[in-house]
Amino acid sequence: MRFRFTPRAEAEAEREQAWWREHRPDAPEVFANELAQAIGQIVRRPTAGAIYPSTFPDVVRRVLLTKTRNHVYFTVHEDEIVILSVWGAPRRRGPKL
Repeated sequence: MRFRFTPRAEAEAEREQAWWREHRPDAPEVFANELAQAIGQIVRRPTAGAIYPSTFPDVVRRVLLTKTRNHVYFTVHEDEIVILSVWGAPRRRGPKL
């Protein structure tokens, strides 16, 4: 199954990666590695993660990146996984989807 990031999710992921490079020089690739592992898990099992209640037209799920404390919000649309958002779990609220 293929996957893609929405422009918003791509910008969020790039911003988070930049933060890790700047603030965690001893482990600058932790976020990128954890995100790649999560996407691999989602591609292998698109029903991974918890269903996230939203008004989005498709079922939205999210998985937690435990090391970096981010959620990856995604949906499965036809034969494609669409990453909707990469959002910091410590914000205590979800993104507007």
